[in-house]
Amino acid sequence: MLGGFKNFLMRGDVIVIAVGLVTALAFSTLIKAFTDSVINPIIARAQGGKSVGLGWQLGAPGNTTTYLNIGSFISALIYFLIFMAVIYFLIVVPYKYTQARRGVAVIGEPGPVKTCPECLAEEVPEEARKCRYCGSDQPRRS
Repeated sequence: MLGGFKNFLMRGDVIVIAVGLVTALAFSTLIKAFTDSVINPIIARAQGGKSVGLGWQLGAPGNTTTYLNIGSFISALIYFLIFMAVIYFLIVVPYKYTQARRGVAVIGEPGPVKTCPECLAEEVPEEARKCRYCGSDQPRRS
């Protein structure tokens, strides 16, 4: 039982995923610091005056719990976009390249699909003999 668990952990894919996760967490901290220290002040300054951030005070002045902070949302959106771009270009693209050199297709483009004439499902693979949704026989294409 422990031997099977050891074999599972020592597979190359599990190691790659673990390294990717640790790298993603490190980038997450770096990008969070960037958005908190650089992006947030720029967005808050766009409001002007002595405002807490880019947004509106809905309750008593100075009450941060009733402040609708649009700038914080914009900052989180920028954080997400930067984070996902970093993950894609520094982890996914090199991983795809490395696996392609080994002859393994990963994270590939989906194959051609057709529409099932019975249930009108649009996600039936082109080479399918039966529809995965309704089970009807699929016409052959020549």
